[in-house]
Amino acid sequence: MSEFFLHSFNTLSHGFVGYIIPFLFVLTIVVFFHELGHFLVARWAGVKVLTFSLGFGPELVGFNDRYGTRWKISAVPLGGYVKFFGDESEASTPSSETLSTMTEEERAGSFHHKKVGPRAAIVAAGPIANFVLAIVIFTLLFTFFGKPSTTARVDQVEAGSAAEKAGFQVGDVVTAIDGTTIGSFSDMQRIVVTHAGDQLVFTVKRGDSTQQLQGTPELREVKDPFGNTHRQGVMGITRSTSAGEVTTEKVDPATALWLGVKETWFVIDQTLSYIGNVFTGRASADQIGGPIRIAQISGQVATLGLTPLLHLAAVLSISIGLLNLFPVPLLDGGHLLFYAAEVLRGRPLSDRSQEYGFRVGLVLVLMLMVFAFYNDFHQVPWLKSLFG
Repeated sequence: MSEFFLHSFNTLSHGFVGYIIPFLFVLTIVVFFHELGHFLVARWAGVKVLTFSLGFGPELVGFNDRYGTRWKISAVPLGGYVKFFGDESEASTPSSETLSTMTEEERAGSFHHKKVGPRAAIVAAGPIANFVLAIVIFTLLFTFFGKPSTTARVDQVEAGSAAEKAGFQVGDVVTAIDGTTIGSFSDMQRIVVTHAGDQLVFTVKRGDSTQQLQGTPELREVKDPFGNTHRQGVMGITRSTSAGEVTTEKVDPATALWLGVKETWFVIDQTLSYIGNVFTGRASADQIGGPIRIAQISGQVATLGLTPLLHLAAVLSISIGLLNLFPVPLLDGGHLLFYAAEVLRGRPLSDRSQEYGFRVGLVLVLMLMVFAFYNDFHQVPWLKSLFG
């Protein structure tokens, strides 16, 4: 029995130490900018901000600024919140009793007494800040490190693969997929992996001629360099890279900004496509991960250096921005849904309707968290080792 506990402790300690610091680094950046978006627009709209918290639960350390806002770091580092004057909870649910007894001066600084436009702007500012953060990170990476490029040349075609069925030959160079220009082998990979089962039209340069090939990526389980298993689309094409073939294209700041915007949109598009495929049964939901998987990936990516870790922070920022825009009460998208109903009705939803909405939202959020943790326990190696 003592050997089991010793093994469990060593496994858990290794996972904790190896993953927790990179995880907190990435998550803190993303959460801070999300909440900063809410905070800055609220200040601009004249709303009094009571609390700006990184994390939930008991306060670890904090201070008050000259406007009366309590800035703090809390014990549970899995998110954050901004609490406005008039809020009953961290989810920005209103307190009818408090709102009804406010003076005229207090109403001027109350979030819930603002017109629907400023309220919607404050709520939307969080996810928008996540997208802006991603664009900034991508832009800086392109500015200082350039754009890596490796020609999308076919060096090997796997026998019986989707590529062979489509008619690919060694030496072919893919220049476009479904009209989207392909500048590198990684560009081609990123499209293929997210389109398993979809027929794609490949524009291929073969010698002096250009041909159109139709191929459908096959869904396979593939292991990444860290040993993680992913289900993704595969054509069965291999690129052999020799010294000097991987080039880095230097770009000016304006081009870097444009590439940052394109990269951000690419991640948004691929994420929404994956979610749509999950709901239609064309993709498995086992790729949805929670904090444990994010921590694992953060630790693994951190071993490659700061640049890949910043890239991961940008991708995570986009994911959190999209998640918060889902029309689920408790999330920013749920509040925006309530405001849309208010505009259509000419008055806010009743307190009872909003309360029921928040209850449903809480159940949905908890279900998503449980499902994500379930996936984590089945796919994070050190957890499987701990309980295996």
